[in-house]
Amino acid sequence: MTGLSTIKGPSIHLIQYLRDTPPFNTLDGLATWAASIGIKALQVPVDPRLIDIHRAATDQAYCDSIKATVARHGVVISELSTHLAGQLIAVHPAYDTLFDGFAPKEYHQNPKAREEWARSVLFDSAKASQRLGLKVHATFSGALAWPYFYPWPQRPAGLVETAFEELAKRWQPILDAFDEVDVDVCYEIHPGEDLHDGVTFERFLKYVNNHPRANILYDPSHFVLQQLDYLSFIDIYHERIKAFHVKDAEFVPDGRQGVYGGYAEWTDRAGHFRALGDGQVDFNGIFTRLTKYGYDGWAVLETECAFKDPEVCAIEGAEFIKRHIIPVAAGGQFDDFAGSGVGKDKIRHVLGLN
Repeated sequence: MTGLSTIKGPSIHLIQYLRDTPPFNTLDGLATWAASIGIKALQVPVDPRLIDIHRAATDQAYCDSIKATVARHGVVISELSTHLAGQLIAVHPAYDTLFDGFAPKEYHQNPKAREEWARSVLFDSAKASQRLGLKVHATFSGALAWPYFYPWPQRPAGLVETAFEELAKRWQPILDAFDEVDVDVCYEIHPGEDLHDGVTFERFLKYVNNHPRANILYDPSHFVLQQLDYLSFIDIYHERIKAFHVKDAEFVPDGRQGVYGGYAEWTDRAGHFRALGDGQVDFNGIFTRLTKYGYDGWAVLETECAFKDPEVCAIEGAEFIKRHIIPVAAGGQFDDFAGSGVGKDKIRHVLGLN
């Protein structure tokens, strides 16, 4: 990305709003609701209530019908997301039972079969994204090394390297499949994943040979909770940031707890997510930097506030994003009125070099 770009938005990540009651139980219902609060696009989780991903991989007419469904309400699909399937590409045995719930029941207590199912979802999501005309896909990396993120007991030599080598081995063919259809894979940099900060993302890039489709879903809320400089992160990794979750958070440590949170519930942790504008994230700085570096993707509202009603978060969040999008001038600079009129032919004269 080069030059200034106007960020698109607001979009909304539907995963927090998908329920078993209308209007939140169908894509048509969610599109109706989202449009009513000023949302322009939907980040659609690969869930059978919203999309049959295996059919979408092969049936163009079905994909056209999905696009038509949301278009009736004046919205589009910004991305598909496979966070749950992505998590299942790499699961440490300590989490087998907990993560079984991310897969259909027939794959429970069978890690190999569960991983194969997840791989099929990712491969078909690549083809479906192409048929839907999408260029970006959101997911998680999964994790083999996460239980060892704190070096106690001392990690044996080679543990981290082996974990990332295996993680890359599992993702390489998936990245290649997305490359074939010209779609970027954007890993949400997130605690609980082996890709949870810049260092781990770089480590992964090394093992996938700097694969051009290995990119970043940027979400500053997870960096606040890690006490990472989320603005400098954009300066460093802007060329790989291809997706953006707009989510707020706050970190308020005290004499009893800090980053690790003491196993407390979300409302009682030192760090927790907030509704947009209620937390500590400097979104003026974020939108300015992303605009500066030419990010031209969607600003996607995500809601996981520990306090506020999620529907209220969505209504307020849509307006919050609209206020923060910076419309880029079509051409020219703010100070063009004061131009000297001196052409290149006179530059040497101005410098006193003639």
